[in-house]
Amino acid sequence: MKLQDELPTDHKLATVYRLGAAVCGGILLLFGSLGFADQLSFFNTTGAKVAGLSTNGLLSLISVLVGALLVAGAVVGGNVASTLNMTVGALFLLSGFVHIFILDRPANFLDFGMSNVIFSFVMGLVILTFGMYGRVTGGLPHDNPYWRRRHPEKAAREEARRSLAPLASADRVTGDGKRPSGPRG
Repeated sequence: MKLQDELPTDHKLATVYRLGAAVCGGILLLFGSLGFADQLSFFNTTGAKVAGLSTNGLLSLISVLVGALLVAGAVVGGNVASTLNMTVGALFLLSGFVHIFILDRPANFLDFGMSNVIFSFVMGLVILTFGMYGRVTGGLPHDNPYWRRRHPEKAAREEARRSLAPLASADRVTGDGKRPSGPRG
């Protein structure tokens, strides 16, 4: 089974996915653009700061590309935005962990500082949360489109039960139009 097989194609949660991708993508585009505006060297690791974060030209380029990707996902919306948010969020978290270990080492070619690591963790969690919202949990309500897609037999039984409920209450009405007073077995 593929992940996409479980996803409904049209649901009200798409607005959450779009909003998350657009806001986070906009923040990354702004950060990357400010780095380009400062005309930073591409591989400079001397500690140039933009918006309180260490950066260089390469990190600015990556920020602009990832921001544009998130904004494009927001334009497409739906399951694409959700899956993209989850993927990018996970990559941000992974980047935070990797950069913790290479701080103050020659391998730190993106010029990450501790503030960048914290930003990477926070942004990763925010993007990941937007992508997973209403999609991943053990207690999804039964009217959630993801629950219905994952449990089609149960959803069909509940739908049938709901459609038969008015008929069952109509059967309880007696011939004189009154409901019986006791429980029926």
